[in-house]
Formats: sequence, structure tokens, C-alpha cells
Amino acid sequence: MSPKEYLAIMHCIAGLKERTRHAWMKSGRQESVAEHSWRMALMAYFLRDAFPNADLTRVLLMALLHDMGEVFTGDIPTFEKTDADRAREHALRDTWIESLPPPYAAEVRDLFAEMDACETEEARLAKALDRMEAVITHNEGDPATWLPLEYDLQRTYGIEEAAFSPVLRALRTEVNHEVDAVIASLTKEEKI
Repeated sequence: MSPKEYLAIMHCIAGLKERTRHAWMKSGRQESVAEHSWRMALMAYFLRDAFPNADLTRVLLMALLHDMGEVFTGDIPTFEKTDADRAREHALRDTWIESLPPPYAAEVRDLFAEMDACETEEARLAKALDRMEAVITHNEGDPATWLPLEYDLQRTYGIEEAAFSPVLRALRTEVNHEVDAVIASLTKEEKI
């Protein structure tokens, strides 16, 4: 790979730092897609002992790259994203993947095919952590930024994805305790 090709990839990936998500940080600013991916990777790292058969390097790459399509489309909240939005995001992501030099194009294509199929332990773990990280970030932010539908969504988002693992189920239960604590701390007027 030439230095020019390398820098083109880095400049494109930098878009993840520029794209904001539908999540607000404790500080009052919106979270970037890169920050979400970064913490998701760290979540995977600190769960490595619970998944000794998983290829941690693969999970880390999934965490870091899973939202790459959002460089081109921006973040669309899960409760607003349509099948057409997903198809567009995947098409733009796939076009970017095909522009990568060998062997990266094939490796990244395979990685996304694995994530899209969501059949391996690595892909299932990445999907569960993707959902859980979003809920944790919402818990940490100001609940005044939550939409009314998010009170229920905070309790249910990612439950199904975490169900395959006792460790993830226990972690998701603890995350729900935090959800309940955040909601309980609100006055009646704030909940409306």
C-alpha cells in the first residue's frame, strides 16, 4: 500500500470522529461514532476471559469498523432506520471496502459478511456490545435528552442480542438496574 493510499483510508475513517450519534455524553455534547466504537472495543477487551474461544482481534476489528457505513450516511437512530436506510448504508460501505487495496479489501469484506450473518461467537458478541454500549451511554447522559420512546427502549434494546451468553445476560441485567435508577431519579415532570 502506498503512503497516499494509506492516508486516503485514514482520512476516510476520520469521518467516524465527525459523525455524531443519537446519544449525549455526560458533558452535554453528542457522542461521535468513533467514541462509541472505541468504547465497544474496550468492552470486548475487558470481557475476553468470559469468551476464551473467541478471536479477540477479530472482535476488536468488528467493534472498530462496524459502523463504517455511517461515515457516508451519518447515524440514523435504530428506531428511525428503515430497510432502505440499511441498504444504502451497506452499499456505500461495500463500495468503500472494494476501494481498499489488497489484502485489506478481502479481509474487511469477510469481516462485514461475518458481522452481517451474525452467526459466529465473535459477531454475536460484537452485536450485543454494540447495543449495550448505546444503552450505557444513554444512562450516563442527561435523561432530558431521551425521547419518550427511549424509556422503554433503554430497558429492552439489546436484550435479545445478549441472550446467547450468561455473562452478557448478567451484564445487561445490571445495565437495566442503572436504567431503572436513572428513571427513578427523575421527577414526574421530567419523565414527560
